[in-house]
Amino acid sequence: MTADTQTIIKRDAPKTLNDHNLFDVEIEKLAEGMVLYEKRPAKRRDGSVADGLFNAWISFNNPKQYNSYTTDMTKATILAFRKASLDRSVNTVVFTGVGNKAFSTGGNTEEYSEYYAGNPQEYRQYLRLFNDMVSAILGCDKPVIGRVNGMRIGGGQEIGMACDFTIAQDLANFGQAGPKHGSAAIGGATDFLPVMIGCEQAFVSGTLCEPFSAHKACRLGIAADVAPALKIDGKFVANPTVILDQMFDEYGRVIHGEFKTGDEFAAGKKMIAEGEIDLSLLDEKVEAICAKLLETFPECTLKSVEELRKPKLEAWNRNKENARAWLALNMMNEARTGFRAFNRGNKEIGREIDFVELRQALAQGVPWTEELIESLMPGAQIAAE
Repeated sequence: MTADTQTIIKRDAPKTLNDHNLFDVEIEKLAEGMVLYEKRPAKRRDGSVADGLFNAWISFNNPKQYNSYTTDMTKATILAFRKASLDRSVNTVVFTGVGNKAFSTGGNTEEYSEYYAGNPQEYRQYLRLFNDMVSAILGCDKPVIGRVNGMRIGGGQEIGMACDFTIAQDLANFGQAGPKHGSAAIGGATDFLPVMIGCEQAFVSGTLCEPFSAHKACRLGIAADVAPALKIDGKFVANPTVILDQMFDEYGRVIHGEFKTGDEFAAGKKMIAEGEIDLSLLDEKVEAICAKLLETFPECTLKSVEELRKPKLEAWNRNKENARAWLALNMMNEARTGFRAFNRGNKEIGREIDFVELRQALAQGVPWTEELIESLMPGAQIAAE
């Protein structure tokens, strides 16, 4: 900062500043520390520190449950985005998760299964908080970068798509999970996906629930960039489970970014297990975006961000309340069943119900009873035998 600028600040800056926060709160004291708020020094593009300016890092800190968010975490996240939004010294918000396994896999299925299942009136109140969390991201007065440190699935994908930029480590997977686990992807995905990747690919993601790679996410336009994360013998290598050396197959279909299959996929998984995951290149890319945003006019940048958010924001505001009502009522049947199955299941017996048996029962007019739900649980067939 030049001496002239310092003189102007001392002369013209107000002696006291109004505080526009509703109340002062340390984010880390909420939700048992499962949401972290950190101000990191902002840097120019040449790497030098911009004194007095920061980037706010908001991080889910629930890695044991793949950074799934509880009710308390949702409340803390709303407050964290409001805090960053009103902090005059904050340049950019970085939204991420702790660890290298998951950005977030969505709502906490243990809480969904044990508390909200069968209680639509309670889930409706929770969904007010969820909607406010999405709106807090979309309405943040600073650009928001989603730092995708691992899986971004289900509700995690939805809050991730609310961010302005997505930068991912290339081992991360993206996708929706609702129809496989008793829900619909109406917490933002059905609003954002058609805008971001087109209607046809939105149908593929929103209904088939098949995860896709970070490289495919970048190709589809749902991520701005990817960074290598796997190190083998101290050297960064690209995700070995994904096709990256070929754009088209023999029939002209695009296969770049698709997962390998069979022995090639298994070999890639083995390579990942034996390697080291290092997110330093991901952090470099995130810092580079922050630095580029720093060296712009702040109000012009914010206005540009607000305008560019409009397609997502308009779709979200048009549908969020209707979605909230439906999701609450759905907790009486399919969500009640799907979340319970996921929470009770495991790798051996699976985490999904027998969908064919459910459809067969409903085709005969069988009502949703506790007995029907229990008969569909993972492992129920084995137990019956």
